[in-house]
Amino acid sequence: MSDSETIATAGDPLDLTLSDAEVEQRRTHLVEFIQTQTAAAGVDQTVLGISGGVDSGLVTGLAAEALGPENVHGLIMPSTMNDEKTMSDAERVAQRFEVPYDVIEIEPIVEAFLDAYPEAQDNRMAAGNLRVRTRAVLNYLVANTEDALVLGTGNRTEALIGYFTKYGDGAVDCHPIANLYKQQVRQLARAVGVPESVASRTPTAGMWVGQTDEEELGIEYDTLDSILALHVEGGVPASATAREIGVEANVVERVRALYEGSTHKRRVPPGPEEPY
Repeated sequence: MSDSETIATAGDPLDLTLSDAEVEQRRTHLVEFIQTQTAAAGVDQTVLGISGGVDSGLVTGLAAEALGPENVHGLIMPSTMNDEKTMSDAERVAQRFEVPYDVIEIEPIVEAFLDAYPEAQDNRMAAGNLRVRTRAVLNYLVANTEDALVLGTGNRTEALIGYFTKYGDGAVDCHPIANLYKQQVRQLARAVGVPESVASRTPTAGMWVGQTDEEELGIEYDTLDSILALHVEGGVPASATAREIGVEANVVERVRALYEGSTHKRRVPPGPEEPY
């Protein structure tokens, strides 16, 4: 997004928050999902990256509740793109849920890749995705060593618009919060006891210095949730969606384009059909 652009904000965003009863019902359902996934894989241990953001904070809390904190191994993987406060919050999450964790600096690994292919040095997106994929490799290195399942931290909002790195944060064994819009992620995070500094943090993928999700996307999460729920998943026409939540029609169309353009990220890589 250029400096001249503003972040799209709905005048009347859709309220997708859950009732207290629904929060408890969803919490129980997600805890049972984690238990079912580990049992099906025949493992007791899980691994996940803890970033200091609300998504990983929620999954950490749910996993600790589902399996006991001793069976959740948190990896905090800072790079030079992360600020110290974010990493402190990541440790605060692990400590809050009494989850054992390791801190692994990824920049030396990233630099080794960039030294091997220097043409990518000045490509901000390529280098940013490299950092995310490096974390995925470390998640699986630990998981393979410990016979553990890798838990994802992706939510419904990000999955629908493809706002994740293919074979990066999308490379996991299961996505416990895949059916939660961002509004609901924040709500459940507070319910399970994620520290408020994390629950209310401005979301960032930590791909480069100063990066935030909303600035990169050019739209606030509440607005994005509203468009996805009404138009993309709900089938409400674009013009009606724009009127309902108070945004320009081109904002709705842009979200639709993100959804359609990221279809490949939500599918298994294709192969040719049999020729007969």
